[in-house]
Amino acid sequence: MTKKWTLLNQQDDALVSELAKSLNISIVLARLLVQRGYDTFDKARTFFRPSLDNLYDPFLMKDMDKAVSRVEKAIIDQEKILIFGDYDVDGTSAVALVYSFIKQYNTNIEYYIPNRDTEGYGISQASIDYVAENGITLMIVLDCGIKAFEQIGRAAEKNIDVIVCDHHRPGDSLPNAYAILNPKRQDCDYPFKELSGCGVGFKLIQGYVQKNNLPFSDLEQYLDLVTISIASDLVPIIDENRILAHYGLRVINTQPRIGLKTILNQSNVKLRPDQVKGPLESIFSREISISDIVFLIGPRINAAGRIDTGRNSVNLLICNTDEKAESIAAMINDYNTLRQEKDKATTSEALNIIENDPFFSQQKATIVYHPDWHKGVIGIVASRLVEKYYKPTIVFTQSNGLITGSARSVKDFDIYDAIDNCSDLLEHFGGHKYAAGLSMLPENYLTFKERFEKIVFETITEEAQTPEITIDSELQLSEVDAKFLNVLKQFAPFGPDNMAPVFRTNHVIQGDGKIVGEKHLKLNISHPKFRDIHSAIGFNLAEEFASTILNASPPQRFDIAYSIEENEYYGRINMQLNIKDITIPL
Repeated sequence: MTKKWTLLNQQDDALVSELAKSLNISIVLARLLVQRGYDTFDKARTFFRPSLDNLYDPFLMKDMDKAVSRVEKAIIDQEKILIFGDYDVDGTSAVALVYSFIKQYNTNIEYYIPNRDTEGYGISQASIDYVAENGITLMIVLDCGIKAFEQIGRAAEKNIDVIVCDHHRPGDSLPNAYAILNPKRQDCDYPFKELSGCGVGFKLIQGYVQKNNLPFSDLEQYLDLVTISIASDLVPIIDENRILAHYGLRVINTQPRIGLKTILNQSNVKLRPDQVKGPLESIFSREISISDIVFLIGPRINAAGRIDTGRNSVNLLICNTDEKAESIAAMINDYNTLRQEKDKATTSEALNIIENDPFFSQQKATIVYHPDWHKGVIGIVASRLVEKYYKPTIVFTQSNGLITGSARSVKDFDIYDAIDNCSDLLEHFGGHKYAAGLSMLPENYLTFKERFEKIVFETITEEAQTPEITIDSELQLSEVDAKFLNVLKQFAPFGPDNMAPVFRTNHVIQGDGKIVGEKHLKLNISHPKFRDIHSAIGFNLAEEFASTILNASPPQRFDIAYSIEENEYYGRINMQLNIKDITIPL
């Protein structure tokens, strides 16, 4: 698929030059800072040196005073408390965090993760019945609840107080909960709107600690859970999330909880023989990054809720013995393997449906449905279809008498709004600009499909239909030295709104390249003017470019868009160019 390369505004040369001089860094690195909004020495220092002192006061969040007071009362009176959360990574990490913290002060507490297949997303009637039947008087709901009007109303009728900690977009009205913590509330003045669900739960316990004059250091052990949610839920890693992720990665690398250590070990990320626990030194064979969470930790935690029950994920995240962690992690690893098999099979079936649809090429959206697909993998499949066809996508299956779908979008198209415009046909829906979930009665499916496709056709822009690679800066490979790499590493943690910089280098050549893993290009890149050779990998680029680039005589010159990363190979860490795309000049 042809991609458009767009070079970002290169900013004011004088401003960039002044910043480069004040920080003693290269022009390219200074330009990256200015592009990200850090255009003064002080702003850059704040960016490079995140501080927990810069976290926002939790009481700036609407209803925080009510929520903290209610938790205090439940602890003082030793009320029975239920911590409820969604079955994905964000929800289960949030439950593990809030449950572990409150249990220190009130052991009359339990947690509840709904079953994806029998209860579906969010607060179910079954969970409210459970709360009522078991004498629970306070229910803390994490990563869901903002649209659970009927269920929370029923809880109120049974004298059950509900505190909602959510980060999904609210509707025009709010449920009748005791307190609703959600920075996206229209009447909430909290300065940062992009917390994860677990992040909102963290602010609740931060509020409790602050009001009761407890040391903030009591909370630092939970920052790993917040970071897992930030990485896995793909929230922007800027502002408060950047601070939380920075310190959370430090916890993961130096003092990981047993469950995480076990997951990484079973993912072949081994402990260092000496297990050094210095202030900034990883006890693992290499430093754990956001990417490791996204590709190694997150999918395994998610697999439990997709295949069986998210309770297993919470059990792993709160367990305190190696033997128990090994047992749970092994089970979750098996779930992840099964999830991968279902994902592969479902993707293949979905592609077959699309390829046999004579009208697909004329449509602006991708909608596929099969009643037997596993509900736990349709979101992953939707993401894969977006990667292949680059259209707003919904993958549907059938569950408990309803047609249930998972939606994923392309850059600059708000799929939540498009679904909202079909809300009269839906039983439930919720989510974000780029990802959402929905369900409807079977008789509404065809009407929904027709209306949704019409909405996308009429509203999506031409720009949003073309995959784009945003180039941060042009770069000569000769500029990449040890100092450049050291400063570039400090731009991390990388993620949405602070992605790893993408550079463009023109007229490179390659020598001694090959295809690896059947579809990836492994290249040794150099520039005719310079002697340095750089190792590079181009994932999924072999089919399109191997025949042109490999073994060309004379060597073919081409342009590359790439990020720079560290690659570990048999214990050795080297710089590697991660090639995003290639163009061959005419």
